[in-house]
Amino acid sequence: MIMQTVSRAALTGFAADLGGTKTAAVRIENGKVVAHRVLTTDPNASPEAHIAAIGDELAQLGYNTNAPLGVAVAGRVDRAGAWHAVNRGTLSTIENFPLAQALNARFGDATCLNDAAAAALAEGVFGAGRHSDSFAYLTVSTGIGGGLVIGNRLLSSANGLAGHIGFVSSRFASGPCGCGRMATVESIAGGRGIAAAAAAAGFENMDARAVFAAAKGGQDWADRIIVTSAAAVAALIGDLTAILGLDTVAMGGSIGLAPEYIERVQNALNAEPELFRPDLVHVKLGHDGPLIGALAAHLRKETM
Repeated sequence: MIMQTVSRAALTGFAADLGGTKTAAVRIENGKVVAHRVLTTDPNASPEAHIAAIGDELAQLGYNTNAPLGVAVAGRVDRAGAWHAVNRGTLSTIENFPLAQALNARFGDATCLNDAAAAALAEGVFGAGRHSDSFAYLTVSTGIGGGLVIGNRLLSSANGLAGHIGFVSSRFASGPCGCGRMATVESIAGGRGIAAAAAAAGFENMDARAVFAAAKGGQDWADRIIVTSAAAVAALIGDLTAILGLDTVAMGGSIGLAPEYIERVQNALNAEPELFRPDLVHVKLGHDGPLIGALAAHLRKETM
């Protein structure tokens, strides 16, 4: 979808972002979030319950049926609008659910897409990649996701898998990934992978936040895990650059935005030949990225 005809100032409407941890709903006026609501996502809720929760939050923001609405969700959304959980550990009940149909029945008209793809679209057109010709958005959080904006166009595929870059193989990994593949970037570099590495090192029941705290406190075992995570992400950036000729990569997510993490990734990326080292920057739109991108995708659809 090409976004050249939609300016950020033209973005007025509503958006929701359903993630594995939280669900946010916002009202956007002239490209800016002016009202915001958030609730904890129930990973075991049915798809219908998720939609009902989004509806309740939107109602609190003044949403009226048929107002412009974009919805970003964790998982894979295919071109037919069906919703699939790629990692069953995040949303356990999602399997080939007709999300676009259900949203249109509930809200009158809405556009749905993957949350990382929505963030990539927003960052690529309005944020960190707005001057880029070949841009990648990379979120490092519980898992690893992303999106690709090439020539101002968000890359998509009929099966909805385009942009799920965390499922690329990694030479730093050896264990299983929640997507069903073995030895992926997500399995070693994402939050679950970091926790698994800590457990393998003899430190049970530690999440990524605790591992980062231990590394900051001078624990060598924890520092090695974070260094490996950053090296895997840097190698992924090099691989994507070899394939797509990237000039800019923007990093977000709770781990991607953690203190000094991007510097660790940059240090590892510096070992790559210069040709495979795109500019590496933080995201510009923060947590609003998927929401802005979701509404932008909806408004672009209306003008086609």
